[in-house]
Amino acid sequence: MLIGMQITVVGAGIGGLAAATALAMRGAHVTVLERATAITEVGAGIQISPNGFAVLEALGLGDAIRAAGVISRAVVLRDYARGAEVLRINLSKYSDGPHPFVLIHRARLIDVLAEGARAVGVDIRLGAEVHPSDPPLPGEDLRVGAEGLHSQMRATLNGPGDAFFTGQAAWRAVIKDDAPPESQVFMGKGRHLVTYPLGNGLRNIVAIEEREEWTEEGWSHPDSPDNLRRAFSGYAPEVRGWLDRIEEVHLWGLHRHSVAPLWHSDAWALLGDAAHPTLPFLAQGANMAMEDAWVLADCLGSLPKSEALALYQVRRRPRAARAVEAANANARNFHLRTPVLRDAAHLALRLGGAVAPSAPLKRYDWLYGYDVTAS
Repeated sequence: MLIGMQITVVGAGIGGLAAATALAMRGAHVTVLERATAITEVGAGIQISPNGFAVLEALGLGDAIRAAGVISRAVVLRDYARGAEVLRINLSKYSDGPHPFVLIHRARLIDVLAEGARAVGVDIRLGAEVHPSDPPLPGEDLRVGAEGLHSQMRATLNGPGDAFFTGQAAWRAVIKDDAPPESQVFMGKGRHLVTYPLGNGLRNIVAIEEREEWTEEGWSHPDSPDNLRRAFSGYAPEVRGWLDRIEEVHLWGLHRHSVAPLWHSDAWALLGDAAHPTLPFLAQGANMAMEDAWVLADCLGSLPKSEALALYQVRRRPRAARAVEAANANARNFHLRTPVLRDAAHLALRLGGAVAPSAPLKRYDWLYGYDVTAS
């Protein structure tokens, strides 16, 4: 029932561009409004897990993403001080299959999504500031809010936000460095660091610490690399070597938001961070947004609009809420402060990995093994 519908998507991020493509593929006339004057992304990486890759494959972008990124073979948990391996999670179950884990620069992902959207007739308009009170475009049947964390559409539908500072802040940076095709997590007292390759000789670094002082939310606040180096000065020599090479770094405060109670009205629908902001400890923000995009288009393609929007929320909200809670739990697991407790936990991980090497990944079958395009 999408054929001929006029749909406006607000926001040309990952979720917005994926939604625009999925809607246009089903016959809708889609316009994307982006307030920025260029589709750009602050330099950083992203992990596309198999559930997100399934959507990209269904959008016809799988080969382009494989070419633009790195297929990850493992996730390796390490002790912060010595760099010793605590647990290796083998990803061959997925990396050798049709829907792998892919490590990619956000800018490359955005470029592939934008090219895919334009290829199916999506009209992307840059420098277009949009407010919920603005009148609809001529003939507009539905407006999709994909504006991210500070969605005005979410606030209009659900009232003032309820976010609070978690007491955690994160730095992110990219350096020139060849790295093995895996994600590494160095776990320490009140902080941890994640690093992985992005292809083209680049390494992504995300470093998170617990702190008392409030830190502003948002991904684009510049900071001094020396602050990052001081915070992780007790880490393994290879980590300090990477940090010494950072020339530019951005800092953002991690704030916890509730999942929006209401995702739609008669004229609007929310997706991605506008509906369910998530902490980065499970790398699911973009993947959940892409799942939202597919389900929204699927519902609108088979039902009248009011029924479709209601079904969209029913199908998506429980899964998104589960992913948000799983990310919250990982934050605690990575930052064990008591040495005795941390050593015991690391020993348990080593023994568990030796006895049942597939168990750590199996815990997330509900997440990674789910193909929203097949349901």
